[in-house]
Amino acid sequence: MSKLTIEMVSDLVCPWCWLGLRRIREAIDLVPEIEVELLFRPFELDPTIPEGGVNYRDYMAKKFGPETEDSRWASMRQALIEYGESEGIPYRFNDLKHRPNSFNAHRLVRWAQGQGKGAEAKEALFSAYFEHARDIGNEDVLADIGEEIGLERDIVEKLLASDADVDETRKEEELFRQMGIGGVPTYIAMRRVAVQGAESAEKLAKFIRASAAQLPQQRGYG
Repeated sequence: MSKLTIEMVSDLVCPWCWLGLRRIREAIDLVPEIEVELLFRPFELDPTIPEGGVNYRDYMAKKFGPETEDSRWASMRQALIEYGESEGIPYRFNDLKHRPNSFNAHRLVRWAQGQGKGAEAKEALFSAYFEHARDIGNEDVLADIGEEIGLERDIVEKLLASDADVDETRKEEELFRQMGIGGVPTYIAMRRVAVQGAESAEKLAKFIRASAAQLPQQRGYG
């Protein structure tokens, strides 16, 4: 059987996407008979966020309404905390003060992925933001994270200070918007089969199996 390529379209400031990352990786482990290549693609939930970011609580209040015990955001946050506990994800929403622009974080993932460290970059960035409330829109913080996962810090600093891969990253984002993606995480197999949302590992494993069944079979010649 050929290798199955799955593209995970997600944002680094999306809490559901961290959950989705854990679950798709678990799903891949559930189907060891299928060779899966997991690639990460950029998507900004709100590309209008200024480069320096905005106040987190003000932003969430505008998006979801005033924060009360029975508000939509409070309910969603509690659900995420409970889901996170089952996946070993320590969401610390009360510590978040800043809502960063995530574009440069996506550039870092792109460079890390080129060195086979895409998953490590995603995990490190999610943890930095949701667990440690670090500003993942800040170039120094991104250089620190790059160094933490084994990238050359000085190279990451130079790339961030330049326009390296800016156009390419924006084109990728636009491509997936043109494909009709409006929410993340979204998983795309072979650029034609997709599933959206942080589904369970078991459901994602079924998605992988169904997608793999559509791959051309390799023929052996004896």
